[in-house]
Amino acid sequence: MKDSVSRWNARSADYARFRPSYPAALIDAIFKGMGAVETLRVVDVGAGTGISSRMLLERGAQVLAVEPNAEMRAEAAQSGLDVRDARADALGLPAAVADVVTCFQAFHWFANAEAVRELVRVLRSGGRLAIVFNERDDNEPFTRAYGQAVDNMRDRMAIAGYRNGSEIVRRLLIDGGLQQLRLESFGHSQRLDYEGVLGRLRSTSYAPPAGTPEHAALLEQVTRAFETFAQDGKIEFVFRTDVYLGEKE
Repeated sequence: MKDSVSRWNARSADYARFRPSYPAALIDAIFKGMGAVETLRVVDVGAGTGISSRMLLERGAQVLAVEPNAEMRAEAAQSGLDVRDARADALGLPAAVADVVTCFQAFHWFANAEAVRELVRVLRSGGRLAIVFNERDDNEPFTRAYGQAVDNMRDRMAIAGYRNGSEIVRRLLIDGGLQQLRLESFGHSQRLDYEGVLGRLRSTSYAPPAGTPEHAALLEQVTRAFETFAQDGKIEFVFRTDVYLGEKE
């Protein structure tokens, strides 16, 4: 499997354009009970092209985006975000600098005790860690068919967070000393035309390269699903957005 940073090369434009955002209620949950949002310092780790960082910034928080891939970081910087080049296990920040640390759709890349210690280290006492995932809702027909097409991709199944799901997240956060650990879930969706579906597929780290037999087979399955379930030229990609929340003592 490619390095978790370099594998994103040449995917940043599709990621910025076609990846889903997050529900407003999720952002509410992250900041709930933390006081005036404009006073909060947020470190958004694994920020990618800045989708989550911009949502946090739009609420009025002070946001530092952290992203180790140069192409993704450049996309984020173009939108005016303050972006740092660092990995989750070596943020290069002072201790207790953040009121909130967030990881949106990225934690499975650094689901290990060393990274969790570093995330907790930069939190102030009473600060909050939020781990967020957009999970496909396979009760919706197209979303289920898309999932069946991609779930057996070799690179996808090699990622620890995908193999272990919520249990590895819970265990790592508990072992990392987080208190009041809880899970909240929110409904979310993304409406896409065929170009959008293909762009969404290209934006994934596990999509096989164009021109390979694996790519052709995957494209055939996804195209068939789109043609089966599209209405007025679009499909509904349905998610359940999960957030794991915990506080530092």
